[in-house]
Amino acid sequence: MNAADPIEPSSALLTDHYELTMLQAALRSGAAARRCVSEVFARRLPPGRRYGVVAGTGRLLDALEVFSFDEAELSHLESAGVVDDVTLKWLREYRFSGSVWGYAEGDAFFPGSPVLVVEGTFAEAVLLETVVLSVLNHDSAVAAAASRMTAAAGSRPCIEMGSRRTHEQAAVAAARAAYVAGFMATSNLEAGRRHAVPTTGTSAHAFTLLHDDEPAAFAAQVASLGVGTTLLVDTYDVAAAVRTAVEVAGPGLGAVRLDSGDLLAQARAVRAQLDELGATGTRIIVTSDLDEHAIAALAAAPVDGYGVGTSVVTGSGAPTAGLVYKLVAREGADGAMIGVAKRSADKATVAGRKWALRRRDTGGTARAEVVGTGEPPAGDRDDRPLLSELVVAGEVVGREPLSDARERHLAARAELPPSALQLSRGEPVIPTVFSTPA
Repeated sequence: MNAADPIEPSSALLTDHYELTMLQAALRSGAAARRCVSEVFARRLPPGRRYGVVAGTGRLLDALEVFSFDEAELSHLESAGVVDDVTLKWLREYRFSGSVWGYAEGDAFFPGSPVLVVEGTFAEAVLLETVVLSVLNHDSAVAAAASRMTAAAGSRPCIEMGSRRTHEQAAVAAARAAYVAGFMATSNLEAGRRHAVPTTGTSAHAFTLLHDDEPAAFAAQVASLGVGTTLLVDTYDVAAAVRTAVEVAGPGLGAVRLDSGDLLAQARAVRAQLDELGATGTRIIVTSDLDEHAIAALAAAPVDGYGVGTSVVTGSGAPTAGLVYKLVAREGADGAMIGVAKRSADKATVAGRKWALRRRDTGGTARAEVVGTGEPPAGDRDDRPLLSELVVAGEVVGREPLSDARERHLAARAELPPSALQLSRGEPVIPTVFSTPA
């Protein structure tokens, strides 16, 4: 990493206490300098999910660049008695100088996929475990939910608007992750500033209630935002509000929003009413506790877009991607790398550094996630390698525009068998096949 002063606050204490006590003990035993390989993977996908989505890679690279122990962090560790003086001295000089490979942001993953591979000394790499998992587990969970929603929505746009349903910083990360998975925009302004996610929004029921009557509220909004605005029409009586909206804005009204009730029935009634009033181009946007199942149920409704809040920022029932960070290889006494593995019941791991590719048929449809140790196969033109360089010798090399991750996700999802888009409970859409050296 660049040793220059970071432009953002240090991320070094976004970690667990035991990462530092392991470091201290390893420094004392002499094992801290052993070269190691750790991998991030999911043992299984959340119940019912047919694929996972990698998200948060760009945020993780940002966090790695500012992962250093400055005076404020060292002072806290010393006063709290977390580690001894020898460890504090080591931390003062800490900069990650290893290398990282990973699945590109936006790609799909499956059980056993080595989503991230971290190589460095044990001392350097162990400190990264918690922040790596914090970022990837949260963002990948949101992106997986968002992907199911955008798939269900088809060509109709989805807007992320869940900021008030989660932690204020998680809201920013969630908006970014949802955008990777195909959402068109967010209501969160900080996500717009920090990550260049398009932002949008007009008014809430409070704006209508503020005014003496609905016509006055609509007139004020149209005067301020223009006739292309979206008017919220379910504060009092929907039919009356739609009529008033067209009277105030004219047939060029941009959109109306429905936020309660039977959205399917209301959307049909409102579409008929708008058309009768000559507002044939006015769109209908629906909100109100939507998730992927509700969006799918509205597929036959005359709806033009969806606003999604709670479900997307909480992973729609799966708030974590279930990713773990495990040591899979270490330097032996002779200097050679040897595979290591846990044998714990239900938590066993596979020893050795992994390679990964997506096996596809001649039509380009994914058929298996192939993960192995040793030399990767030569493969054929239908196999797609999955790991790319993110950090080399401490320097970030894998940063990319968010638009690249967004485009990659659409391509990765399109590559999966059609059953990947089913919302019914089921197993991963393709199997993970482990390949070991002969």
